[in-house]
Amino acid sequence: MLKDLDITPDDPAELRAVNRLLADEVKSQALLIEKLKHQLAGQNRHRFGTRSESLDQLNLTFEEDEAIVQAAEEQAKAAQPAPEDKTPRQHSRKPLPDHLDRHDEVLSPGDDCTRCGGKLKTLGEDVTEELEYVPGRFIVNRILRPRKACAGCEAIVQSPLPSRPIERGRPGPGLLAHVLVSKYADHLPLYRQSQIYAREGIDLDRSTMADWVGRSTALLEPLADEIGRIVRRGDALFADDTPVKMQAPGNKKTKTARVWTYVRDERPWSGSSPPCAWYQFTIDRKGEHPVSHLAGYKGCVHADGYSGFNGLFGENKADEMACMAHVRRKFVDVFASQGNAIAEGAIRRIAELYAIEKEARGKSPDARVALRQSRSKPIFDDLEAWLHNQLPKISGKSSLAQAIRYALGRMPKARPCLENGHLELDNNTAERSVKPVAIGRKNWTFAGSEGGGKAMAIAYTLIETAKLNDVDPQAWLAWVLSQIADHKITRLDELFPWRYAASAA
Repeated sequence: MLKDLDITPDDPAELRAVNRLLADEVKSQALLIEKLKHQLAGQNRHRFGTRSESLDQLNLTFEEDEAIVQAAEEQAKAAQPAPEDKTPRQHSRKPLPDHLDRHDEVLSPGDDCTRCGGKLKTLGEDVTEELEYVPGRFIVNRILRPRKACAGCEAIVQSPLPSRPIERGRPGPGLLAHVLVSKYADHLPLYRQSQIYAREGIDLDRSTMADWVGRSTALLEPLADEIGRIVRRGDALFADDTPVKMQAPGNKKTKTARVWTYVRDERPWSGSSPPCAWYQFTIDRKGEHPVSHLAGYKGCVHADGYSGFNGLFGENKADEMACMAHVRRKFVDVFASQGNAIAEGAIRRIAELYAIEKEARGKSPDARVALRQSRSKPIFDDLEAWLHNQLPKISGKSSLAQAIRYALGRMPKARPCLENGHLELDNNTAERSVKPVAIGRKNWTFAGSEGGGKAMAIAYTLIETAKLNDVDPQAWLAWVLSQIADHKITRLDELFPWRYAASAA
């Protein structure tokens, strides 16, 4: 556009005007170049290498979640008492392969009749086979239930079939736990698991395993809800969310849904409560969701600057603790793309705060406050004042200025940690808890429906809570699933992973 100007050296006034115009244009272009370089660096760092999945993968996941939801509904119906149906149920199942080891468990009613005391004689037996998984190999558990008749009164007796995770189902608790952990901890979609099992000569269709996932998570939902209540009883918690794709009803496209995570972790200040992670799934990112999830909570919430969390804070509500890791990240992005000295100075000062936090980890809340007041507060005050002084020296439209304004807006809300030893300097605890979801969505790619997303949230709640307590999630879930069908809901605390670890020890 400047090439159209008629620059005449004989007109000093016009030449000065052109010089001013040129200076403004150069400044504008420099800001644009800086902005584009900053954006390109961020894109290369965070998004480079992502691939779109095919429509076939979308359809596979949608069918899986449909089966999961249907299975959960059937599991809920099965919990209701129903009239006895004398008609034998017809199955089209393939027989379990003969090459698998068989382990027999005999449930005998005894040798004497409980009615008249006469001797029992064997008439025959019913054999129920369930497919179980022992790490590294499949086995078949055979439950043998001899039918016996009394020699005295001719009464026929037989031991009842014990409760199982899925009534009339074939999988054992270890296999169900393995499928759940493989999908949600090891990020293996069900169709890949089906292919793996096929290599061992086991024909397990993806839709069959989707049914198992739905029924299992429906059975485990009360335990996940109880973990959520433990999280909300803490003095402080960490909150974050991450996007996941969800199949939109009625078409082949997807919409962006959300997985929210809320974590209670008192280990940094040697608290007595075991760490817990609670996940929730929603079809959008409206602020009403975290408000609903944490209704009535009046502790302190570590969160990023997302405005959707604002409804949590205020009088007679929760207190806010901002995240200094987010503040630091803005300056790291600027320094990585531009090598700016001011950004480097901010990063160096924030690093000093984290060096002190390393010393504070594991100390009591009072000791943490004393350490922060004596050493962290002067650094915090200096950083805030230094950023105020740097801001007028740079262009207000630059990415560095945006980083400084973000820091100055969030740092006052990060000050509570200087006076409260129960708080952390950042929200990294919650960010670590959403990482498994972020890794998983690159593999299973989509949530097929809202019901499938809720089943996913239940599975993540249980698996990630077990991992936080250094408990093998597969072993623990197998233990829980082996007894939860008959377990009283008023005694769910006996099934927590830390209780399992104590009993195993």
